[in-house]
Amino acid sequence: MLAGAALTGAAPAAAVRGAGTDVAPGVTYEEFDVPAAKGVTHAHLLTVDLRDPRVRLDLLYPGAVAARAPVSRMADTAGAVAGVNGDFFNISEAQHPGVAATGATVGPAIAHGRVLKAAVPDGQRFGPALPPGTTTEDVFGVGVDRRARLGRLRLDGSVSTPGGRLPLGGLNQYALPTDSVGAFTDRWGSVSRVRATCGTNTDRAAACSTDTYEVTVRHGRVVAASDKPGSGPVAAGTTVLVGREAGAQWLRKLSTGERVAVRHRLVAFASGVPYRFALGGYPVLRAGQPLPGLDRGTSAVRTAVGIADGGRRLLLFALDGAPAYRSGLTIAEVADEMRALGSVDAFSLDGGGSTELVAREPGAAAVSVRNHPSGGAERPVPNGIGIFSAP
Repeated sequence: MLAGAALTGAAPAAAVRGAGTDVAPGVTYEEFDVPAAKGVTHAHLLTVDLRDPRVRLDLLYPGAVAARAPVSRMADTAGAVAGVNGDFFNISEAQHPGVAATGATVGPAIAHGRVLKAAVPDGQRFGPALPPGTTTEDVFGVGVDRRARLGRLRLDGSVSTPGGRLPLGGLNQYALPTDSVGAFTDRWGSVSRVRATCGTNTDRAAACSTDTYEVTVRHGRVVAASDKPGSGPVAAGTTVLVGREAGAQWLRKLSTGERVAVRHRLVAFASGVPYRFALGGYPVLRAGQPLPGLDRGTSAVRTAVGIADGGRRLLLFALDGAPAYRSGLTIAEVADEMRALGSVDAFSLDGGGSTELVAREPGAAAVSVRNHPSGGAERPVPNGIGIFSAP
């Protein structure tokens, strides 16, 4: 259900801070008004204390990379006490008639310590323009040391055969770099892989490649091949390799029965600490300072996550999409507000109709939606941040 329905169409109330309620051990919820350039907006905030050993964060997702579900359903299925929506995603394909949108996210994703996917090329992303110096490889996550941090996750992989070795260009991505080979595993889902060969590194709307090839590898040997990327679930123990341009030409050299070894991992830069969970978006605040070049002209409903106290305290922030507050914030205002709330680093997630914050009411067994989604109902999304708290 949608909590706080009386807010719809109402005048902004006076800000009230410090009146948060306990959702679970180590997790509190509050809501308040935020003055902004285009009018007062209303915010919902979850504060998470990772110093409490009962609390952890993990990725919410519907069981496949190329799939979507409402945040409330993903939270309840996983047993989360609260959460917010996650990364930007491949939501439409108007530029490519006959090609279905995959629903897969832009950036890397790690769930339960397992790699799900890597990042698409910068020019293939959905969402607002990236701030200068940022990339689709940027992530927010929590390491195996239980500290939250911003970082980058870069794909490191290869395809090796008796005849040679090729760097891997993608992993469970809706868009592959030109001239590359990408791998699709059983974590992808059943959605068509054709979209992976559309667009270019710099132009998402560019035509789909006419030079493609797909090879299916099962238990280390080639078992099938096709001139076009296919669809349907990928079985456990199987990897589907999709090539475009030079990558397709390389795959055509493989023969049925030939041995193929596919290796892939995501490498964490800067800290070097492996992530237990991570998802994409883009940074807006680093070391207490807003990133240069943040947009100050476009206001919208937003979702963001902030990091404080050396990665031990988190602030999950979502704006309300009710008509009275829909003017929202600019990205620059989000950075300023996250800093005012105590964040040292902050990260923007998908916004607009995707923005959603859910949390359990006291004594409830399921979460409720605390903000008003701007589309009037929950939008199915591919992932989110889940908060878990043991009794």
